[in-house]
Amino acid sequence: MNGPARGYWCECWTEDVSTTERPALLASFDAYSAPQADRWVAIALRTISPALDSDASDEAWAWLHEERAQTRRALLRSEPCTVTITHADVRITWTIRPVLFLPLAHRQNTELPACAHNFEPRTTVPHTTD
Repeated sequence: MNGPARGYWCECWTEDVSTTERPALLASFDAYSAPQADRWVAIALRTISPALDSDASDEAWAWLHEERAQTRRALLRSEPCTVTITHADVRITWTIRPVLFLPLAHRQNTELPACAHNFEPRTTVPHTTD
């Protein structure tokens, strides 16, 4: 990739709707086409659908069979999309946003640039309140 590349940034968030806890990022994915982006959501929904309650499963299959084409058309128009299902007290939300991916300097194929090895991960001290 020589310059910026158009693509889609995809995320999956979960939220326990019975608490006041913030949503948690479960997964993210960089897609380089609208079909690749909506396929990521479709694979996730097909994978988890057997474990969902009947209402959530119905929501999943409705998107897969009826709304997926609308999602892809919106992505092709560079519009962000959201797919949400609720299973018991857990809301699962997939977001897909059009983005420009910027290349890393000096990156060769899957090798990280030399400067990447100059950074050490920091350990964080847990925040406590007294």
